[in-house]
Amino acid sequence: TTDSKTWDVLATVEKWHKAADREAGLPPDEVVEQEDNILLNEGITVLLNLLCGISATAFSNGNAYIGVGDSTTAAAAGQTALQASSNKDYQGMESSYPQVSGQTVTFRSIWSSSEGNFAWNEWTVANGSSDSATNLNRKVAALGTKAGGSEWTLTVAITVS
Repeated sequence: TTDSKTWDVLATVEKWHKAADREAGLPPDEVVEQEDNILLNEGITVLLNLLCGISATAFSNGNAYIGVGDSTTAAAAGQTALQASSNKDYQGMESSYPQVSGQTVTFRSIWSSSEGNFAWNEWTVANGSSDSATNLNRKVAALGTKAGGSEWTLTVAITVS
């Protein structure tokens, strides 16, 4: 028999055209979902180091960030950062994230009205707030263009089975 493993990813962007609407508990004006991504070599190394108790920076609430950028450069396993040259923004985890339930880890970050206002064409989960951090994964997908005054959340759910 063949032993197969999967790495399933669902990224969900919830968009509120007015930041106050999210804060008021109103439903998002739009929801965009994208499946799949590529696990980056540097992220694999950190996962294996953490598994073996070797020193590495964990993707914990205090260290994990989701980064977005405007690059459409194809994802490749050897990449080590977002590919955007200037329009990129990393946001830390929302309170209580990441969360683990069963075989799924979920990361969630919020971009306020003044943050990340450009075309979101790529995203990553990183263990730091800049391109010098270790990136777990990367996805290239047109998620929309965030405008000033809007508030967006990006939730990344990764299931390993």
